[in-house]
Amino acid sequence: MLVMAFAGWLFAGTQMSLTSLVANSATQDFLRDQPGGVSKTQTTTWFSRYNATFLFGAAAGGLLFGWLGDRFGRSRALGWSVCCYTAFSFVAGFAQSPEQFVVCRFLGCLGIGGTWPNAIALVGETWPNVARPVLAGVIGSAANVGLVLMGLLACYVQITIDHWRWVMFLGGAPMLVGLTILLFVPESPQWLAARGLSESKARAPISEVLSPPLLSTTLIGIILGAIPLFGGWGCTNWLVPWADQVGATADPALKAWTQVYRSVGAAFSSFAGGWVSHKIGARTAYFLFSLSSLLIGQYIYQMLDPRAPSFNFWVFMLGTTSGFYFGWLPLYLPEMFPTRVRSTGAGVTFNAGRILTGLGVLGAGSLATHSYFDGDFGKIGRVTSLVFMTGMLFIWLLPKRGTGNGEKKSEG
Repeated sequence: MLVMAFAGWLFAGTQMSLTSLVANSATQDFLRDQPGGVSKTQTTTWFSRYNATFLFGAAAGGLLFGWLGDRFGRSRALGWSVCCYTAFSFVAGFAQSPEQFVVCRFLGCLGIGGTWPNAIALVGETWPNVARPVLAGVIGSAANVGLVLMGLLACYVQITIDHWRWVMFLGGAPMLVGLTILLFVPESPQWLAARGLSESKARAPISEVLSPPLLSTTLIGIILGAIPLFGGWGCTNWLVPWADQVGATADPALKAWTQVYRSVGAAFSSFAGGWVSHKIGARTAYFLFSLSSLLIGQYIYQMLDPRAPSFNFWVFMLGTTSGFYFGWLPLYLPEMFPTRVRSTGAGVTFNAGRILTGLGVLGAGSLATHSYFDGDFGKIGRVTSLVFMTGMLFIWLLPKRGTGNGEKKSEG
């Protein structure tokens, strides 16, 4: 169960990297025949649309597959999720326009969104006697391991305007993981034990997490989930296309190395994030993650250039500080909810944050048309990295102690 949950989220991580790596090349390929060529503003605008599509699709998938996980079982929903994102990644390799690419990515991202809540629910319920910070770190780091692997491959097999579709086809290979989960991975013992009780209740899981007494817990989870997501997709994720924008001609591998350095830092910190949070407290940890990410993000976008010798060192540092969040989230979000709605609760909080982030990313992309920004990813990053400041404020909404789920107290 642990291996397959890790593999499912690892390959979801490779899917997350695909858009950043192929966005500029794919857009230029789609629009190369238009009069006047492809402008920098167009590539920036479409990049923000691709990212927003990912977030909206993943949010919808988290809700859909989270509900399926509570209704039909964690392992089944996890297997369906993996099959979904791999199938539509493969189909996206045949896209002939940005619009077709957006549709394929939205459908594929339904599966990515469904993988997270079911993977963490399956592992957490199967290994109840293992320290939660350890399990949170294992699952939290999986996606970043996938990002690193895909980035390393892209360092040596260049992704260009004429040679990008192979990335999408490769994204279809983990279909075997999804089928393996469906055929061989057993169901969560806790879910099986709680199934009879859940079926005797008239209320649907989504209505329960959106109604008192769980509503206040859900709202807090949405806010605290949205800030690191926007920090990742609205701030640190601009680093890769920024490097591509600057080094596309001189060094096509620059964008791939940028992703590698960012993801290596995030892989270590997301693994340690749960342990650090457990040791120093959820509120203190979240505040420090936000403060350090704000300072480093501002330094990179204000003072550096992707061609600077120290650029990738600071990219690594930003990946590290912002990656801590993703050890924090799987540790605290699921345990806010009782077993019968845990997958749904985690899916709602995390993926509602994705919806807010998607709207923010679209707003950030609209900055590209402003004369000051002129499609410059670096200038946009200066503004979007300020989101970490809000994390320093909103974390104090998290109660020091609470019962939230009716089963046991959550840690503050």
